[in-house]
Amino acid sequence: MALNTTISDQAPAPALPVDVVPSATWQMLAHRAPTSPLPQDFDALFDAARGYLFRLKHSTARYLRMADQVLAYDKFFAELTEPALHEAALEFRAKFRTGKETAEDVLRAAALVREVAARKRSEKHYRVQVAGALALYHGCVAEMATGEGKTLTATIPAVLAGWRGKGCHIITVNDYLAQRDANLMRPIYEFCGLTVDSLNGESEPAQRRHAYHCDITYCTNKEVCADFLRDRLALGHMRNLPSAILAKVLYGQGTDRLVQRGLAFAIIDEADSILIDEAVTPLIISGDAPNEEQIEAFQEAAKIASTLMPQKHFKVNARFREIELTDEGFSQVMEAGEPLGGIWHGARRAEELVTQALTAREFYRLGKQYVVAADEESGDPKVVIVDEFTGRLMPDRTWREGLHQAIEAKESLKVNPPKDTFARISFQRFFRSYKRLCGMTGTAREATRELWQIYHLPVVVIPTHKPCIRRQLPDQIFASEDAKWVAITRQIVALHDKDQPILVGTRSVGNSERLSEMLAGLPTALTHQVLNAVRHKEEAQIVAGAGSLRRITVATNMAGRGTDIKLARGVTDLGGLFVLATERHESRRVDRQLFGRAARQGDPGSAVAMVSLEDELMARYTPRMVRLLRRLAGSTKAPLTGMVAKLAGRAIVRAQKRAQRIALQQRRSVLRSDDWLDESLGFAGSE
Repeated sequence: MALNTTISDQAPAPALPVDVVPSATWQMLAHRAPTSPLPQDFDALFDAARGYLFRLKHSTARYLRMADQVLAYDKFFAELTEPALHEAALEFRAKFRTGKETAEDVLRAAALVREVAARKRSEKHYRVQVAGALALYHGCVAEMATGEGKTLTATIPAVLAGWRGKGCHIITVNDYLAQRDANLMRPIYEFCGLTVDSLNGESEPAQRRHAYHCDITYCTNKEVCADFLRDRLALGHMRNLPSAILAKVLYGQGTDRLVQRGLAFAIIDEADSILIDEAVTPLIISGDAPNEEQIEAFQEAAKIASTLMPQKHFKVNARFREIELTDEGFSQVMEAGEPLGGIWHGARRAEELVTQALTAREFYRLGKQYVVAADEESGDPKVVIVDEFTGRLMPDRTWREGLHQAIEAKESLKVNPPKDTFARISFQRFFRSYKRLCGMTGTAREATRELWQIYHLPVVVIPTHKPCIRRQLPDQIFASEDAKWVAITRQIVALHDKDQPILVGTRSVGNSERLSEMLAGLPTALTHQVLNAVRHKEEAQIVAGAGSLRRITVATNMAGRGTDIKLARGVTDLGGLFVLATERHESRRVDRQLFGRAARQGDPGSAVAMVSLEDELMARYTPRMVRLLRRLAGSTKAPLTGMVAKLAGRAIVRAQKRAQRIALQQRRSVLRSDDWLDESLGFAGSE
């Protein structure tokens, strides 16, 4: 039996809501088919019907009714003494461990965890949090607005899953949040008879093994996936259970070197970011493969690329981020490579090297896709990738197929040799390996269809505990980028004069630094905090303090994730937190995440986007419409009005739809590749 079959073959259907008695027909429809989630003809119709019926069973109203049933036990558990409550938790653990719990037991257990949270954390789950927790337990993605308490919500399904004795992974977006959440919720888990631990990039193998063998493990998607690949490598030729048992008997070595014990249940925080935005990112375990000739080739390619001119020697497809050499450009490349010899004598390889160098020059910008930072060990400058969705640094990640080396050559840094790949897997494929999967996020509605097609996860929208009173102001659109930044600065000054806190979201490190310089260069310099991939160490403290009086926080997209912003005393009377987006993102979900930082838990707040026709989104996806709009707008520095503003607004919507469609096509392409691997290599027992 193949290893991944032993750990988590095909994911079974998520458990049905507890108050439903499924018929044989419904059981057939709810079953997860082990085929591609993108079939055709009759299969497509069947899959659509199954998905529609399944989502009907997982409705918001149903989980709210179940939450009311949980709250009905409130008085019973509140009257128990602490020893009696602990004894009840241990009884539930024994019942869940044997798999003999009933639907009523699930509701009572949720009520018990709610009471434990009230006593140990002084936080009692609201009705909507209970509904969200039950949706998670039954295999859904729960959309819960920012500030609704997703960390506390996760404790109910985590306890119920932990009681089963097979482990529960709670997956967050960074190491800090994993450690913070594990420590915050530890009293709840330990009272319920469970062990909990967290791990990070610096954890040693022994620490990792201990963390994974706890009932509940907090970790990041990168760490849990990397450990899975390392375990696969550690097994070597032992690809199934019999061979592992035989190796244990003969050589005394079997599964002892593994750190994980299986992929049973996962709760994913910020599920849209991990399951959608990072879905196609491959995680690769690699090793050094020194090749001096290749290193010199990357440096020579950068020199040759610097002599080539757009249109004349190469064409740029900004939408698909592709470079194509013209006939004249190809001839010049071959002519320049002729005296270099070696691999430059191969026309195809020479073209690949120069095309990669041009790609690095045209599409990858310092301060946006990457930064140059000192290596922690050697102190030498190196290229560090910036996650475009979160704005965080990814020092352990490199681009593939020579792109990383091309960027190093472009920046005149030491070129490191490409690495040999030992093991790789996409996050999309990895998370489909869990037996049970669920997630929570503030923005899932836009990805409802994709989450179902790829992961068979229905989306349940959980209402807010208190009505949201955020003022969403119309976009202000400017003809030029310079006019936009001047207007943004004026807006910040006006709000600061009223003592209202402001959170400004940017898409790149460069733009956050640019705005910081503008604020510092005012006649009366404004004190502000900058949070980006370069200045990320105090992230949680900076974001948490963004609701203070007169506070100005300039941040990249990382401000939308992870840390709650609470308003200081007196800020409510001033209108709450004001969120200002300086660009529209390619995904509307990311825009909504940023705007969701304002008006949490019924607080007041406002949000606006101030954009320009020169922004990357517009230039890349609607270039023709941008040229027309710029002619209509002329040289005005004021926000666009009238018909021109309406057309510009439509152009933004169109650009975002095109960007999301292209990204979806890429994810589907990776999905087809993953499915092909499963079908074609499954017979070998190695995949």
